Amino acid sequence: MRRVVLLCAAGMSTSLLVTKIQAEAQRQNYELSIEAFPVAKYAEATQDADVVLLGPQIRYELNRIKAAVSVPVEAIDMTAYGMMDGPKVIAQIKALLHD
Repeated sequence: MRRVVLLCAAGMSTSLLVTKIQAEAQRQNYELSIEAFPVAKYAEATQDADVVLLGPQIRYELNRIKAAVSVPVEAIDMTAYGMMDGPKVIAQIKALLHD
């Protein structure tokens, strides 16, 4: 099972996207666990992560988070985030993990 961490400004704006991603993962039979956290808690939140995604509103933190963790880190596409496009984000996760 893959562990995905989503980081955003306060940890709340991604909750709907988390639900959409979970639903799509179930539809695809893709095993993952996904949680959202505020970026301020990235050190604790990312410890066992396989991939870290940033909400587009904190894209400016990308280089800092990449330097601090040893797993793939990428910002979520702004359109996919705005549309709450679970399938597109799952595709991004799979690409980052080479799944």
